[in-house]
Amino acid sequence: MLAKLTPSLHDTDIELPTTPEQQIVAALLAQSKLTPGDLARARRLADDGGDELLPMLLRLGLIAERDMARQMAEVLALPLVEAAAFPTEPVREEQLTLRFLKDSKVLPLVLTDNALTLALANPLDNFVLAAVAMATEKTVHAAVGLPSEIEAAIARLYEAPAAAPAHSEADFGDFDEEDIEHLKDLASEAPVIRMVNQLIQKAVESRASDIHIEPFADVLKVRYRVDGILKEVDAPPARSTAAIISRIKIMAKLNIAERRLPQDGRIPIRIQGRELDLRVSTVPTMFGESVVLRLLDKESVRFDLDALGFDGAPRERLHRILEQPYGILLVTGPTGSGKSTTLYTALSRLNTEGRKIITVEDPVEYQLPGINQIQVKAAIGMTFSGALRAIVRQDPDIIMVGEMRDVETARIAVQSALTGHVVLSTLHTNDAASGVTRLLDMGVEDYLLTSTINGILAQRLVRRLCPQCRQAYRALPELAERFAHMAGVSGAVDLHRASGCEACNDSGYRGRLVITEVLLMTDQIRKAVLAHATATEIRRIAVSEGMETMYQDGLRKALDGRTTIEEVMRVAEDN
Repeated sequence: MLAKLTPSLHDTDIELPTTPEQQIVAALLAQSKLTPGDLARARRLADDGGDELLPMLLRLGLIAERDMARQMAEVLALPLVEAAAFPTEPVREEQLTLRFLKDSKVLPLVLTDNALTLALANPLDNFVLAAVAMATEKTVHAAVGLPSEIEAAIARLYEAPAAAPAHSEADFGDFDEEDIEHLKDLASEAPVIRMVNQLIQKAVESRASDIHIEPFADVLKVRYRVDGILKEVDAPPARSTAAIISRIKIMAKLNIAERRLPQDGRIPIRIQGRELDLRVSTVPTMFGESVVLRLLDKESVRFDLDALGFDGAPRERLHRILEQPYGILLVTGPTGSGKSTTLYTALSRLNTEGRKIITVEDPVEYQLPGINQIQVKAAIGMTFSGALRAIVRQDPDIIMVGEMRDVETARIAVQSALTGHVVLSTLHTNDAASGVTRLLDMGVEDYLLTSTINGILAQRLVRRLCPQCRQAYRALPELAERFAHMAGVSGAVDLHRASGCEACNDSGYRGRLVITEVLLMTDQIRKAVLAHATATEIRRIAVSEGMETMYQDGLRKALDGRTTIEEVMRVAEDN
């Protein structure tokens, strides 16, 4: 039967919701999916343009599609149809044209002799429902679908395969890439803007941390890094490469005419109601510019040791280091191992009214309230070492240096620690013990290191098992032997493996957690450093004094069912 739905109103009273639109808005506000300020902005724009409020919220990216669809379905008592349930073949109803389906965001789902079931992006639009009922002379059953999924299904089912390339050729072909004005025009046109927005939106939906856009001879590749692993996704046509990269460079305020040198920029953007900060890096390659966008979600990051995966002995050792009144804490690991997040979490713990904290970073990834953060600008002489010299005169209690890249920065950091400051920094080494030998190799004196370093933390990130679909299994005897040294473990060992479900996009994993080792600067290790012992010897002493290695920390988390033994072996060595 044709759904009888009340038309949307703009002058709603959120305190006393009576219409479906008011109830939906009130629910979104109550669930903190929508802020009053964003609502007022969308209402003003909707009133000015004579548009409906709910579609305007989606158009502005102030609310996630899925949150809106879920709330519509609940308030209107309609089913919410996922893309997996869409038909695999077009449901033909001659009276409904492709133009109507696309403009109204309507997808026919099931057609019988007397009835037609539709998925609608906006089931509050009574005109669409009435028009379909009148045109088809059938009873119309309404369901709710996500706008992007409905649009993709319409394109897949109803648009001729040959139509898209012909249209794309007209949009992107037959121009000289040296024609900068033409590139600017292309990058400002709706098809290019839509493609770039869809790339970013799908990355957000996939929980990606990076988007890699890579041009090759005859193809444009797009890959998302999800939970540390790259995965190739559907890419726009190769002929759109120049326009897409130009669009991204315009958004990041980069020079689109410069294609011979690397460039860096940032794009503050709001997608599906979430504030994102996109870090953009371009590098010239044989077939054009390779672009990487790092997605920093300000709302989803939790600076909490528990959320990161710190527990047990490593957490206790880290707390002990952070309680010291002065000295250096180094966090080591390769690029992408979560070092910066660990430092931010430590700073959040130390950030009190009685302490002044200053950081020098390249770049400033997250803004922390109450902390003075300085952005390195090497082009004008604002380097780590230069900024660090100025910071010491600012009377700080705690200093965070993004990275010890050279001996000058390291020496100033050591001098700061000697004069009573707490210094936090990162270093690129494979394990905690190697941090000491790296600083010695850089030229920092051994007696200064033993006097200032409180501890060195090394870490890696492993994928976290999806709690909804993980599967338990009994480990084989040879695998169980790896756990024999652990307290409370004897005989059979039960582990978990990745399976895959809708919640984790069939990957079996959802999110990441840290595995770590924390080396404390004890008297025995100080003697070894002064004797210029190798990293292997320093590591042996640390383990004998109770340090749990990254591999052992990983085994413990695999035994708890938080990750898999395969993930631990992928990032950590058994030594």
